[in-house]
Amino acid sequence: MRRHGHPGTRDAAMTTQPHQNGSVENGQTDGGSSADRACGLIDLIARRVSCRAYKPDPVPEPHLHQILEAARLAPSACNQQPWRFAVVRDPVVRRRIVEEGFLPGAKMTWALDAPVHVVIGMERSFVTHRLAPTVSGVDYPWVDIGIAGEHLVLAATELGLGTCWIGWIKPRAIAGIVGWPGSVRPVVVITIGYARDPGSGVPPRSRRKDLDQLVRWI
Repeated sequence: MRRHGHPGTRDAAMTTQPHQNGSVENGQTDGGSSADRACGLIDLIARRVSCRAYKPDPVPEPHLHQILEAARLAPSACNQQPWRFAVVRDPVVRRRIVEEGFLPGAKMTWALDAPVHVVIGMERSFVTHRLAPTVSGVDYPWVDIGIAGEHLVLAATELGLGTCWIGWIKPRAIAGIVGWPGSVRPVVVITIGYARDPGSGVPPRSRRKDLDQLVRWI
């Protein structure tokens, strides 16, 4: 039975177990304390860095299924799930995305070397995504796309893959390249592949603001 909620609420994903084909089923985690699992998650988050140099090795299809499944399980306002995904492996189409779908001014030819481009698009509903934001001032689908995209890149990191978000795009051009209808607006392209330098570590701590600059305790 489908649950309905306020646009500001999101359905939390339950603990899941992956199948070999990339789908998951609900279950309970086993092994290790909650503190151990939390440390593992923080380590995974810290290991996710933007990768701009890729090996030509293909990404196994089961890995792609697991990555997409992680994104699919993201919570969204009123469970509207506005995300749509185009998985681009064809080198000719990837070249078109880079040469025709990226905005000028930032040279990103390195993206040609990534064996997979995942385009994340947005399909809005009327009430949750168009009407509700006029009342609250919160553009919910953009929040939802960000959550789904982060699920995707973290799952890729867990599988030993590098990723990079690219938002400097021409949405209309990319929609035409991947064959989406006018109702779907491309939001971001995420490159995926094996990093040429897998030992390229975490960015220096100085590149992230300290918590005391970001948090207000009340």
